[in-house]
Amino acid sequence: DIARRWEELSGVPVLQGYGLTECAGVLTMNPVGANRPGTAGVPVPGAQVKIVDDEGAELPPGEPGEVIARGPTIMRGYLRRPDATAETIKDGWLYTGDIGVMDPDGYLQIVDRKKDMILVSGFNVYPNEIEEVTVAHPGVLEAAAVGRPNEKSGEVVVLYAVRSDPNLTQQELLAYLKENLTGYKVPREIIFREELPKTNVGKILRRELRDEVKA
Repeated sequence: DIARRWEELSGVPVLQGYGLTECAGVLTMNPVGANRPGTAGVPVPGAQVKIVDDEGAELPPGEPGEVIARGPTIMRGYLRRPDATAETIKDGWLYTGDIGVMDPDGYLQIVDRKKDMILVSGFNVYPNEIEEVTVAHPGVLEAAAVGRPNEKSGEVVVLYAVRSDPNLTQQELLAYLKENLTGYKVPREIIFREELPKTNVGKILRRELRDEVKA
């Protein structure tokens, strides 16, 4: 929405891309003149990108899985870390650890980080989806969803939230989430905080929150 508003005001589009250090920066990019807001674009020249399941089999368009890539800019490996290299580079393909979806036209959408995925009763739950629904509530400023181990379901969802409306209650937010999320995605617990842990560039540190709920 921000990108669309920016283009309406300035006449200049925001072209989103996707990349990581291990591929020397850019892996996909929205082409000029064929921009699809909300996607990370198509593979840049020379790069091959696929979506695969846990066994490495390629998935059809529309199915979420791990993003893997190969091409001339992919790293050879991590310096003096052969074990980490073996986990990341397999048969010449870089396993990014990101979950993505490819549409029939080859446009990539990043869903979440694989290590952040929550497994509830055999169902994959992506924290980004829960967080996006949560922050759409007018009384919420920001949110982070993490998994907590559970004997019955494997994991349950725990939601941390920062309120913009101090009068918002856990019951009100939970009722809103039940209306807008599938049952197994609804948080089992909601924790309000004054702020959430972040990196120096403002990215929420889910890892710290995961460690907290597990402890």
